[in-house]
Amino acid sequence: MPKHLLRPQGEFPPAGLGRRLAALFYDFLLCVALLIVVAFAYKLALMGIYGVDETKRLTDSGALDGDPLLSTLLLFALFGFFAKFWTHSGQTLGMQVWGLRIQNADGSAVSLWQALLRFVIAIGSWLLGGLGYLWILWDKRKRSWHDIYSDSQVVRLPKHIHKK
Repeated sequence: MPKHLLRPQGEFPPAGLGRRLAALFYDFLLCVALLIVVAFAYKLALMGIYGVDETKRLTDSGALDGDPLLSTLLLFALFGFFAKFWTHSGQTLGMQVWGLRIQNADGSAVSLWQALLRFVIAIGSWLLGGLGYLWILWDKRKRSWHDIYSDSQVVRLPKHIHKK
């Protein structure tokens, strides 16, 4: 399968920790909204299947607490959000605002497999207190753990390019 080259092409500097965290915070807000919508749709589906009264009874009794199906749907929704943006344009909405892009060294978009690696390693990084993100401060090429393991990079696009 031919690689999807991202535009613009060129040599761009690696993104620093501050800019990456700012973009991540923006995406965090979007992801919270996405999770609310998915959970709402799930709850509506449950009401359609079990009825409003039975769903309320299950909720009140705590039977739906820690629902593995809902947890799985939420995880898939989050992965879908990031994978779609990373594999097509290399930029989530937060990354667009902050002028960042994920790409391979040759300027092509990351694959779905790379997106999955990035997603899983980033979660692990946060579970370890953000150590994978702090790694950027020590790495000469400003790579996080998920950059290293997915063999991708986050670059900073020039202002005149990402503002169009």
